[in-house]
Amino acid sequence: MPQKPSHLSRRLTLLTAALAVSLAAVAQQSSSSSSSSTPDTPAISNTQNTPQNGANPAFRPRAAQIEEGGSAVTLETSEPLFDMGAALNACGYDADLDKSAPVRAEVRADMNTTLAASETARASRDALCAYIASHHLNDAGLNVGQYVSLALYLSPPPSLTPNLDETELPPQATQVVNILPLLRTFVAEVDLHYIWLHHHSEYEALQARVHDAMVHAVLSTNIYLHQPVSSYDGRRFLVLLEPMLSPSLTNARVYGSDYIIVMSPSNATGVPVPIGEIRHIYLHYVIEPMVYSRGTAMERIQPMLRGVQDAPLEFFYKSDVVALMTECLIKAVEAHMYVIDSPAPEKPKSKERVDLDRYAALKALYDSENSLARLKLVDTDEAQGWVLTSYFYQTLTQMEHTGDGLRDEIAPMIYGMDVDRERKHAEEIVFVKTVPADPLRPNTAPRKIEGMDLAELDLMTGKPDQAGDIAEKTLADPKGDHARAQYVLARINLMQGDPEKAMAGFQQTLTLSKDPRTMAWSHIYLGRLYDSMNPPDRDHALAEYKLAETVRDSQPDTKKAAEAGLAKPFALPLRAKPQAQDDDKDFDPTGKAEKDSYQPPAPK
Repeated sequence: MPQKPSHLSRRLTLLTAALAVSLAAVAQQSSSSSSSSTPDTPAISNTQNTPQNGANPAFRPRAAQIEEGGSAVTLETSEPLFDMGAALNACGYDADLDKSAPVRAEVRADMNTTLAASETARASRDALCAYIASHHLNDAGLNVGQYVSLALYLSPPPSLTPNLDETELPPQATQVVNILPLLRTFVAEVDLHYIWLHHHSEYEALQARVHDAMVHAVLSTNIYLHQPVSSYDGRRFLVLLEPMLSPSLTNARVYGSDYIIVMSPSNATGVPVPIGEIRHIYLHYVIEPMVYSRGTAMERIQPMLRGVQDAPLEFFYKSDVVALMTECLIKAVEAHMYVIDSPAPEKPKSKERVDLDRYAALKALYDSENSLARLKLVDTDEAQGWVLTSYFYQTLTQMEHTGDGLRDEIAPMIYGMDVDRERKHAEEIVFVKTVPADPLRPNTAPRKIEGMDLAELDLMTGKPDQAGDIAEKTLADPKGDHARAQYVLARINLMQGDPEKAMAGFQQTLTLSKDPRTMAWSHIYLGRLYDSMNPPDRDHALAEYKLAETVRDSQPDTKKAAEAGLAKPFALPLRAKPQAQDDDKDFDPTGKAEKDSYQPPAPK
């Protein structure tokens, strides 16, 4: 028997229906409900991928269960994805931790508490992290992406098995599929299912914050394109929220007829994910089938590729005219839908002529500013290499005047293109040097080292003064990472020969920090300080080394250092004494020895 929907699900459904009705009225369309979409009204359902929803894992052959007759556009969470994200975090994945939603730090703290209390849990964590370390990729996006790809096709725990045959999994996923036995053991030992249930209300709250903005983006796009969205017919657009990953990295996937986005909410106020990226991938979902169905027209458009060979685009776009054209059309749609930040003037309630004339003047100015901003955006897109954006922008303008939809106008747009003229136009464009990353093909830029990361680097490269300045500024900032700042200052004190200040600093670090690595090394340093006392305090040193073993992270250096401290007392390394030099020992004021040692060169 299907279970009763939760209060949150009912509330989000009502919000969807209300927004659908209001937007549909503007477009003079009708709507029925949001739980089962009509041909003119999309629905975004919120499916909780939990054991409570009655979904049978054995019948989930794809990334998420979609019921026939339900919505093709869904906003969801996924426990297998949570498990994978939590595992990465347990193994040192800290990317943008300071920018993530608070629930990420809370989950990490819960895992650390369990790990500190269980040796078997730590052993399962170490085995899992050794596998992750051995399969590390230099590109941060690809490194995380391979585990995301696998998690999308896993049944819920405890089984965590692929829903497809391994030969049918995405190529990225097959590279790390052997992690699953280790992941299952880790999930069981750390009791991740309990942690998932404990924090699920926070996941639902994040969904609620994203839901309305996503509904508006999808519906307004459909209204502009006159694009009906039917109920699920084998194609779907799926947005998954997972706070355990970096909020600056969007994992977008197109697997067959599935368009999937994995997004991580940030700690920003308002909508915690970039809705523009959701709209962009949704436009791919809507437009790509229309373009690719006109394959017979692509051969004559092929010369357009010559006009983008010097553009800063990926080779994929320089070699595939269909992909290039699709992206340009999407850019043109986004330009038409772009609205400046300034609020639109409100229509006066008064019927007085002066008020209506004033409103008309303000409205004309507002529309003019929007038009200029959109044309500027088109120019920017073309300078980045999307050379057909202007062409499609003009044809979309004609579509607005005729009132037809994109499905009716796509054929004239493609077949009616003057390829020679557009190619010459492309060859006249002065391209910029770089372009923003495409969510479907992210190119992760090197992370900028700043803040306490920069202080750590300064300390490692022999610049304690610079490291200390950064740490002091961090302590003065109420939102700064005070634990790491104290840890850096304690190490500086140790380097400068002040063990009392260093010990106080490490103890203060332990009261502030929840990071396993920082805590473990603080305990190790304290143990070494106790061992180095005169006389040594071995009992306290052993206690610190034992604490380091229990709170340590997954890295082998903390384990090795703690075990070494338990095995024998720490001893400061002996420094070789410089030999005394007698500068006058071989001094001969007469120069006789030098003359006697002189040998003339042999005769030639």
